[in-house]
This record gives sequence, structure tokens and C-alpha cells, in this order.
Amino acid sequence: MRITFLVNNVATEVPPATSTILSHAAMKLGHTVHVLGIDQLTYFEDGRIGGLAHVAPANTRTKETFLAALQEKDAPRERITTDDMDVFWLRYNPSEEAEHDRAWAQHSGILFGRLAMARGVIVLNHPDTLAYAIDKLYFQHFPEAVRPATIVTRDIDEIRSFHERCGGKIVMKPLNGYGGSDVFLVEKDLANLRQMVDTIQRVGYVMAQEFLPGDRTDTRFFMVNGEPLVVDGKYAALQRVAQGEDFRSNMSAGGKGRKAKVTDRMLELASIVGPKLKRDGIFFAGLDIVADRIVEINCISTGGLNISGRLQDVDFATPVIEMVERKVEIHRRYGGHISNIELATMR
Repeated sequence: MRITFLVNNVATEVPPATSTILSHAAMKLGHTVHVLGIDQLTYFEDGRIGGLAHVAPANTRTKETFLAALQEKDAPRERITTDDMDVFWLRYNPSEEAEHDRAWAQHSGILFGRLAMARGVIVLNHPDTLAYAIDKLYFQHFPEAVRPATIVTRDIDEIRSFHERCGGKIVMKPLNGYGGSDVFLVEKDLANLRQMVDTIQRVGYVMAQEFLPGDRTDTRFFMVNGEPLVVDGKYAALQRVAQGEDFRSNMSAGGKGRKAKVTDRMLELASIVGPKLKRDGIFFAGLDIVADRIVEINCISTGGLNISGRLQDVDFATPVIEMVERKVEIHRRYGGHISNIELATMR
């Protein structure tokens, strides 16, 4: 199998990143692996897409040595096109590009992914869905039973009314944010509401949600092919716990990871959202669960798989790559007659 991972910037990748452990697992399974930064993407005059990609080093035992070799100044790179890909996995974070003042890159990966798909390459997750699933409004297409009360607006008076309806306690966040950035807990005191709203509005709409008991702790629960990722009876899940006075549990905001206890309610939530994830071609996703509901569904740059595996002493990355292998096998046998959206979540 020839698999290319698209990331924001190869130089800024880190060993614990999910993209690193997935690409390392693919290399260990003997596949041809390339890692491509989003600024290296090229559309060629004959309709192929590709770019100058980093060639994944072979025979590196750990993810640390794997990434170090990949990032060396003189590390091998080669120009590849869709002719050299069986799979193009979009692992970049669009929201991160806006933060780094590279707004041009936010949708570029998805647009190039759609072109790769047209050339017969399997693209994960399905790019037509990612075109609208990269922000949090995608979540509002799922049943009300799985999600908290939510409004999305730029009107501060609507937020005040919603705050009152929720008993004086809500969480506000950017519609297209990530990693806990610009996420605020709004309680009874509304003195700083205007300042918080203005901060979020700099990047777009405000998403306000009712505060759920337990919001200082959430569980990242991984889904593949529209089903929970489970290996040797252990679910790929990670409990994230806020530290100090900060209510945010995101790892990038200082939250700490703990071994998750998977409950019947979590499995019920997964069973409710799974059919739509499968129908939409979302192969790999992360559900963020607080109390008895999901607060977010991450579809494009889901992280935390490495920490989940380390806490449970389970290699979750290798089975994920083996599922991708199966898709390539099906694609070859059927000569491209099965659509990308079907292949993306086909077992």
C-alpha cells in the first residue's frame, strides 16, 4: 500500500501526535509512506495532484527515531503525484492555519483531496463531507438526544437570553476553534461577557452550549468505520482532566490524560452517531463526551490516540492501518467501481 499523510507542516510534527503514530505504524507494516506539508501541494497541468513529500524512513523502531529521521535537514524527499498514492489521508488541522495567519491553507487540503479522489485515490476522511464538517456546525446534524442545548450566533443579546435559559451557566467557544483556544465558562457574573464575545467574534461565530455537570472532565472516544475502536477488548478512549482553576480539559490547554472508564451511555452515544458517520464517509473520528452527552465530534485532525494506547498498553494505530489496507484491497478488486464515500467506512 502507498499512503500519503497530509499535515500542516512536517517540521512541527511531534512524536506523540496521532499522525506520527499512524504513519509509523504504516511504515512498520511495510507500506510506502510519504508525509506531505500542506504548503507543498501542487496541481499539475495534467490533472494530477501531489508535491515534494518527505519519504518515511524504514526500520526505525520508535516513533521518536522515526520522526527525527523524517525531519532531518537532509532527509530524503521526492516529488509524488496521485499516481504514487493508494490513500491520501487528510491529517492537517484547518483551524491551526487560521491561527498562524495562513487562511489560504484552511480549505486547501480538502480541495486538493477532492481532486485526488477524482483521480481514483482513496481519500480519508471523505473530503466532500469534510468540506462542511471541519467546523462545529456539523455536529448539529446529529440527533438532539446526544448533544447539549446549543446556539450559534454573533448577537450578544441572544447569548444573554440563552445564558438565562440555561440557569446562568454556559460555555462559549469559537465555531471553528480547536484545542480549547478561546473557550470560556460564563457563570452568573456577566461583567466580562462583551470582552469574551469580542474575543471569539474575531474569528467568526460564537457557539454557546449549556454547561454540563462534569465539564472539567471529558472523554475522547475514538470511532473507526462508524464504530468504536476496540482492540483486545479495550476501547480507544482517553479521559481528559482540567488542572487548577482552568475548567478546560483539552490536552493543549493543560489538561491531563487518564485511563478512561467506558460506560454503557458512551457506547449508546456511539451507536446513535455511528450510522451517520458511516453514511458520511467519516472513517476516523473522535467523540468528546461530557456527562451523558457529546459536546463535539472531531473529524479531520483527531488527536490523543497515542496517549490512549499508552495508558491502556494497547497499540491502537496498527489495527487502524490494517483497516485502511482492507479498503485498498477492496478498491483494487472492484476496479474503482465503489465510491470513495462507501470505501471510507467499509470494513
